[in-house]
Amino acid sequence: MRVLLIGANGYLGRFVTDRLLADPAVQLTTLGRGDDADVRFDLATGSPGALTRFLDAVHPGVVINCAGATRGGARELTRHNTVAVATVCEALRRSGCGARLVQIGCGAEYGPSQPGSSTAEDAVPRPGGPYGVSKLAATELVLGSGLDAVVLRVFSPAGPGTPAGSPLGRLAEAMRRAMQAGDGELKLGGLGAQRDFIDVRDVARAVHAASLSAAQGVINIGSGRAVRLRDAAAVLARVAGFGGSLHELDGPTVGMRTSVGHPRTESDHGMPPGMGANPYPDGCGGWQQADVRTARDRLGWRPRINLEESLADIWMEAACRI
Repeated sequence: MRVLLIGANGYLGRFVTDRLLADPAVQLTTLGRGDDADVRFDLATGSPGALTRFLDAVHPGVVINCAGATRGGARELTRHNTVAVATVCEALRRSGCGARLVQIGCGAEYGPSQPGSSTAEDAVPRPGGPYGVSKLAATELVLGSGLDAVVLRVFSPAGPGTPAGSPLGRLAEAMRRAMQAGDGELKLGGLGAQRDFIDVRDVARAVHAASLSAAQGVINIGSGRAVRLRDAAAVLARVAGFGGSLHELDGPTVGMRTSVGHPRTESDHGMPPGMGANPYPDGCGGWQQADVRTARDRLGWRPRINLEESLADIWMEAACRI
């Protein structure tokens, strides 16, 4: 099976690459902006015609798009998350390769949900920020393209390679700094949000399964369980062997002589999200939990890696930073 992977060097793309390379039946070609891609191409500025010519030359059976931006203003997010996907869809329509498209979406497309609920694929998307809007627009382009396509809405990825600017990445960095400085107390804030964390290696397995399946439409990829960030912080402290106390600036004290939360400014302790006037910068409100029954039924996929293992890998990388 010839697979074209776009965005192979990104956070998710690296693990999708590893998963595909482990399949002897896959012949993998990577396309991206970096020098180490097999083909250099910028989806945000490249033309559909140029991409079509490449598709006709390589003739992949599956195109997987892991490329995109998670930070930046509305213009940048639209260019990298929406315009880029429009280019992919148009190139595939023009090409004679007839490839299947696996597009990586995100849970932020749904926006906030009712606490205690599980969000299924038929929920009406109401993204609460420009990132979610740009990704939802990309999903709509894919669904309306007439292509053989599936969109995997990935909730909150975690595990090795987690960006330092993500909620769990910031937690690990704050803890590393506290331990390095010998601080007996770590003051954090904004950890009341509950998110559905899913290990990146499980995401890669889902992408692989989707590339082999005939499933179309939208499929949620998550753990199916919301976890409060303060609880994740407590697990991380145990994994790291942090002997001090975690003090939450704007929340209740919880077990293990611990109260967890976040600082008020991004410079304090490298804190997690939830600062200032916007406690939920991802636009997802206080709660998100995926209904993952469709992934089970249509892809034969279930998450395998628990959050403690994901956090242990995050901590291992953070502890190695100088």
